[in-house]
Order: sequence, then C-alpha cells, then structure tokens
Amino acid sequence: MPAFAPRLTPLFGRLALAAIAATLTAAPTLASEAPGQALAAKAGIPWPAVIAHRGASFDAPEETLPAFILARELGADYLELDLQRTQDGVLIALHDDNLQRTTNIDEVFPARAHDPVSSFSLAELKQLDAGSWFNKAYPGRARDRYAGLKILTLEEVMDIAEGGANKPGLYIETKVPEQFPGIEADLKEVLQRRGWLRERPAAAPGQVNVAHMPGRVVLQTFDKSSLRLLHKEMPQVPKVLLLWVGEGSIKPKSAVPFKDSGFKDKASYYAAQEVSSKAEFEAWIDWAKANGAIGTGPSSRLANGGDQSYMDLVKPWMNELTHAKGLIVHPYTVDEAVDFKSISAAGADGFFTNRTAELLKFYQRPARQDIDSLLKSNGY
Repeated sequence: MPAFAPRLTPLFGRLALAAIAATLTAAPTLASEAPGQALAAKAGIPWPAVIAHRGASFDAPEETLPAFILARELGADYLELDLQRTQDGVLIALHDDNLQRTTNIDEVFPARAHDPVSSFSLAELKQLDAGSWFNKAYPGRARDRYAGLKILTLEEVMDIAEGGANKPGLYIETKVPEQFPGIEADLKEVLQRRGWLRERPAAAPGQVNVAHMPGRVVLQTFDKSSLRLLHKEMPQVPKVLLLWVGEGSIKPKSAVPFKDSGFKDKASYYAAQEVSSKAEFEAWIDWAKANGAIGTGPSSRLANGGDQSYMDLVKPWMNELTHAKGLIVHPYTVDEAVDFKSISAAGADGFFTNRTAELLKFYQRPARQDIDSLLKSNGY
C-alpha cells in the first residue's frame, strides 16, 4: 500500500467504486484491439500503414521523381518500389522487366525494345523518357514537366525519402529476382552503406517519422527463394511474402488458364480464382512465418473491378488465420474508400495504394496541402 491513502468518506468511496467499475468495463475494449495492431507495434511498423505503391502513382508517373516526392509530401508512411539491377550492377526502381509500357524504348533503342531491363546499362536507361507515357495514358492528369522524367536508382529514391520534413520508410520488392542473382546481398550493401539498417535521425514533431522506427525498411517478394535470401542477409529487417493464386504461388481450386476460361478480361478471371483449400492457404502462411516473414501482402478483389482487381485473398477467415499465426496483413493495391472500408473491416493492417491522399483521408490523417499545390511547389 502507498505511504499515503485517502480516507474513504461515503461519497469518496462511491466515486472510487464507480471508477473501478468503469475501469473493469473498459477492459474488454482494450482486449478487442485490432489483432494486427500489436503485431505491427512489435515489428516497429506503423499501424495502419499507408504504403505509396510506386509512389503517388495515380497522380504522377510511377517510380519517378514527382511520384515519390508527392507521396512523401502528402504524408505516406512508406515509399514503395520495385527493385531491379542494370547490366552494370546498379540497383534501380522499376516495375516491369520490359521497358515498353513506361518508356520510349521503341524510339531510342528500337532493335532492343523487347530486351530485359538487365541487358541495359544505367547510362542507357537514363536516356529513356519515363514520363511521357503517363501523359498519353491519363490526359486528365498530364503535366508538361512529366515529359522526359528519368528512371531512378535505389539511391536516388533514398535521397527523396531523406530529403523532406516527412521521413517515410522504404518498402522494397525484389522484382523477378531470378534474373538478378545476388540482388539480395547487393540491396543489403546499399542499405548498410546509406545508414538504413541502423536507427535514423528522428523527424520534427508532427511529421512522418517512420524512417526512425525499427520497421524503417520492409522487404517484400513473391519469390520464396528471394525471401530466404533476404532473411539470410538481413534477419532483423521486417519481411513480407506477397500472395497470389496461380503458378508459382498458392494452388488454385481450378487450374483452367485464362485463355481457356471463357472470361473476356483478366480482371473477371482473377476475381473468380479461389485457393484450392484452407489447408493450402494455411501452409503458405506457415511457410512465410517459418522463413522470416512478419507479414503477408495479399491480393484484393475490388468492388468496382478494374485492372488492379485480382483474387480475393483478404477474406475475414484468411486475415484471422494470418493474425493468429503472428503475421500482419498489407493488401495490394487499393485506391477507393469503398474498398478501404470493407477490407479494413475484414482485418487489413494498412494498404498498398496508388492514391496516398485518399487513404490518408480514410485514416483521418488528411494531407496538409492538396495534390496540385504540392506538385506545383515542387516544379511540376
């Protein structure tokens, strides 16, 4: 008992008992905290997490300077990027292993237009225009300064993450890692040399401070071999196994390929795909945990469909099972409030999103400036 205790008058006693009762009544609320919240805290990862998929890629060309700057300035927790390696050994941020969709490779190197990224030197890749395609594809979001944007190196993305008042983390995917033997060790070397494998300086109060947290870097991959290598190289860094249904991933209930399925588009085909069994799904979760993952990145079926709508791997039972195994859930790639709401209710612990501002708004963390102002103030 403390050295000093108040004398319990009848009124004081009634108040004290009421306070104790209120505390006991509140206890179930604490116990019913979202399952992933404690798991995220243990891994040093923000909850719920706003993961800017290839930067703010709805409003600027993916994985380019304005996309990453905009994501940082809006307040994303993480800048997400795909990791590949040039012919001369430089790590770059690029999604496709073919350059035709997001560059003018057909004009600059027409004879090599179908060649993989790994066959080009950094100097050759820097000759490409990685922004004009966006203006053609999305004229309503086009900006003159997007023309001529360059493919970025990993270190240039790091410069962006380090360069503002907000200090986001990095969420890095090893893309087609079988084409880049040793890329996991290369990534460790860069992260170590740049100081991302140790505690980084804190951001000013009120700013995004994820780079200061233990989960400042999250490593992700669809590839089991790459996950093993990432864990071998960087056992203390949080890792996520990305989930899919189909060849090389979770076994589907039906093995009929798209071309023989009768579906008119891939989005409808993907939406119809299901895991072969609960046991098959559970086996993948068990494997992920046993091989160093602290979370999964499952695909999502979106309410309004579209080319980002895939198979539904965020059903409540799936998320409950994943949490019960001690793993967090970061679904991809979700952009609309209707999906933020339904998938959050099913147990998501954050999202990969192309629309950072919309997800921040959903989480009641709205950006301090609008997208147009931020782009203009940064020269776009």
